[in-house]
Amino acid sequence: MVPHPPLLVPELVAGAVAETEAVRRACLAAGKRLSALSRQWLAIAGDPGFHGLTSADAVGTFRGYGVDKIVSLAEDGASDDVDPGLPLPVLVAGWLREQAGAGEVVVQTIDPVGSVNDSRRVGERLARQDRPVGLLVLGDGSSRHPGPSGHPDSRSVAYDAGVRDALATADVDALLGLDVELGAELDVSGRAAWQALAGAALGQSWRAELLYSEAPFGVGYHVACWEPA
Repeated sequence: MVPHPPLLVPELVAGAVAETEAVRRACLAAGKRLSALSRQWLAIAGDPGFHGLTSADAVGTFRGYGVDKIVSLAEDGASDDVDPGLPLPVLVAGWLREQAGAGEVVVQTIDPVGSVNDSRRVGERLARQDRPVGLLVLGDGSSRHPGPSGHPDSRSVAYDAGVRDALATADVDALLGLDVELGAELDVSGRAAWQALAGAALGQSWRAELLYSEAPFGVGYHVACWEPA
């Protein structure tokens, strides 16, 4: 489980690499642990503009975020066939795949404000893969923490504390209990993806480790790893 802000990519934050290092380091650690378990990844993320599957042959660019940084979803991706419209979570999944040395990642994007049941069912379907894969879950917490956004909401602290605790303990019931309307009010992009994770994790025991949970720029970022117990 990782967030997906553009600031993870050093080339996009040339003047603030040190300030963003802690969350980047945690994400890289999580990616490398996932790659050690499986070089074939399936990613899940919420995106308001595209709900569907992005195949591993996709190649994209962070040009829309200020730098023409090319990323591919597979290690043999053709850099001469770049899709300029890939969603941000897909780009971050591709970047993390490259950094972690995974072979490929296929990305399922879903409605970030979709219902709990719809999100859970996506996870249950993903869990029925006919081959072992590593599941990468991308999502940000509330963007209403005190910070540069300028629109703080005091409820964001308790909300992200609940997310942190659920990810730290592999509490699928707590993830499924995250409130849809409150998440939307707090601009939480990761709620649906975390509930898809819960759907994929149902019926199994997990060992969980929280690697990072802070809101350094007014947005909640959580990094955690789950492995079968």
